[in-house]
Formats: sequence, C-alpha cells, structure tokens
Amino acid sequence: MEWLEIAAISAEKHSDMTAAHPSANRRTKFWLAPRYRGVLRVIAALAMAMALVSPVLAQTTLAQASSSNSLFSATPSLGAFAPPPVRGEGFGGGALGASPQAPVVIPPSTAPMVPAGQVALSLAARFGTQSAPITGGLTWRVYAAKAEQGGNHRLIREDKSPTPTMVLPAGNYIVHVGFGLANAVKPVTLRGATVKEEFELPAGGLRIEGRVGDARIPAAQIAFDVFKGSQFEPGDRRPIAEHVTTGAVLVVPEGTYYIVSNYGDANAVVRSDIRVQAGKLTDVVVNHRAAIITLKLVNEKGGEALANTAWSVLTPGGDVIKESIGAFPRVVLAEGEYRAIARNDGTVFEREFTVVPGVDGDVEVLAR
Repeated sequence: MEWLEIAAISAEKHSDMTAAHPSANRRTKFWLAPRYRGVLRVIAALAMAMALVSPVLAQTTLAQASSSNSLFSATPSLGAFAPPPVRGEGFGGGALGASPQAPVVIPPSTAPMVPAGQVALSLAARFGTQSAPITGGLTWRVYAAKAEQGGNHRLIREDKSPTPTMVLPAGNYIVHVGFGLANAVKPVTLRGATVKEEFELPAGGLRIEGRVGDARIPAAQIAFDVFKGSQFEPGDRRPIAEHVTTGAVLVVPEGTYYIVSNYGDANAVVRSDIRVQAGKLTDVVVNHRAAIITLKLVNEKGGEALANTAWSVLTPGGDVIKESIGAFPRVVLAEGEYRAIARNDGTVFEREFTVVPGVDGDVEVLAR
C-alpha cells in the first residue's frame, strides 16, 4: 500500500515560514487509491503553473494599459490616434501598440453570421502601405454602385468602428471612408463568403497655437484658417478649415499647407507654411509681434474715460486699421507706429503712439 504525503502549511499568514517554525516541517499522510494519484498530481502541477503565470499576465495587462495613448503627443509616432473633436465629424478612441506591419484582425466574437446569398465585407484602414492601422476616428459608408435618378448613390450602410464587418447581399458597391478631412473611395464587388478590403489614408494631424513671446495667446482671442498648398503659390483659394481653435486637432491629407493666424480682429495677422506627414502630429506655434491696446479719451491724464467716443486707428500713411465706439475699446495691434483719432461731442482729438510686442497698455488721448 502506498501513502501520499502532503505538506501541511500553517494558517498563520504573518508568521515566518522557516525551518524553525513547528508548522513548517509538519507533514500529514493520506492514503489514496492508485487510480486517483495521477489525477491529483496533475491538479497540483496545474495549480503551481497558474501561480507562476498569473503575475506575468497582470504585469502584461498593466503594461498594455499604460501604453494606451494618442498619436497626438509631444513625440509623434505611427500608433493609432484619437483626435479631439473639431469642426466636422467626430473621432473615436484608439490605443497605441500596433506594429507598423501588424495585420488587422477581427476578433472571432465580432464575426457575424453570414446567411446564404450574402457576403461579409471586412474593412480596415492604414496610414500607408508600410504604416500602422488606424484604430479610431473613421467613418465608413457603403453606397449602391448604381446611381439613382439625379446622379446620387443610395447610402446602404454607415459604421464608425475602426474595423467593421458588414453583411450585405452579393453585388457591386462603392465604399467611402472618411478620416477628418482625408478620405478614400473604392468600388467593391462582393462574392463568395468574405471579402476583405484595406484602405490607405496617408493623413496626419495638425495642432496650432499662438504666442506673443513666451506667453500663450488665450483661445478666445485667436483663430486659424488653413489653406491647401503654399501661400506663395498663385491664385485665390478657399480655406479647407476656418476658425480652427487653439489646441484643436485637424486631420488632413499628407502635404503642404499654409496657416493664416488672426490675433484679434485688426491687423495682427501671421501667415505660415507648414508640412504635414502621414501618421504624425504636426504641432505649430505661431508667434505674433503684437499687443493689446486700450483706448481712452480723458480730460486729464489718468482721468475717467469719456463715453460716446468714436475711435479710428490709422497707420502713419493714413490707412484705417480699426474703428469702434465706446469709452475704452480694446484692440489688438501688430508692432508699429499708429495714430489714434477720437471724436466726441463734435470735436476731434488725436495722438500718435507706438506698439511694442507683448507690452499691453492704455493709450490716453487728452480732450483738449
């Protein structure tokens, strides 16, 4: 008869488990039928394996969670990204971690049942042939291939998942994918059980802010218009995006653009050419050489501002920069020389002044 020895461990969790402790060396014998001994040994081996594997899985899960990020960070990468909402379509979330050539895999749990006569259309998009998959911010639309009266194509299905699988009747379709201001269109023929289509969207993110010296201009005081191409190219063009706010991420196709930065509503305007690369965020800081000036018409220096005053700000050459009415209007002016003209109660008063970048202040015009 064989006996199986099992070490009996003390239940005192906080005791030092050394040979000096009586319970550490105590063993208990149990008789076990031969046919169950192998089973018990397998169970013991599995328990030991689980004890060794569980901490590694937890560390891997924590590492994956900590790596979750956005492409739009200080260091551009080729990971997936989730742009903040801007004018136009919203964007979904996505995590980093996909290798540049990692295949896009649809989990088996999300694969739909395909009835007879229909086809599963699996869709995915990348920043480029050798780039990472895009895992957020996509809008997919499937249209009928045949146009209706009037030339429009009927919308069949829409989905905002990064890698959707749509079950559709066999036939011809047109698939459109949009990512911010970047998009791609492809005709697709569905036959067989599953059709997989991958789109290339060589797009990048553009984020802009304005500064005067080292001071960041508040978002409410500045806006940006974005144009395709260089500012030095001939021809009049419309902006592809208007009134883009500070910190907003604009997704655009890879290429050259120029930005018109409007600080205030007078003449503090800066134009900048930039280049956007696919799969990367381009951070642009526009530096303005300007200041905020408050105009006042006073009877004496440091006195109360007179109400019902009409103002004009002119360049030395006589060009009107800004006109307003009020006791103390504020105006953002670019660096330079100016002349302030105040009209009050039928009388005109004026004064010349200079704007120094970053030096905000009052310009008082004496009513005499």
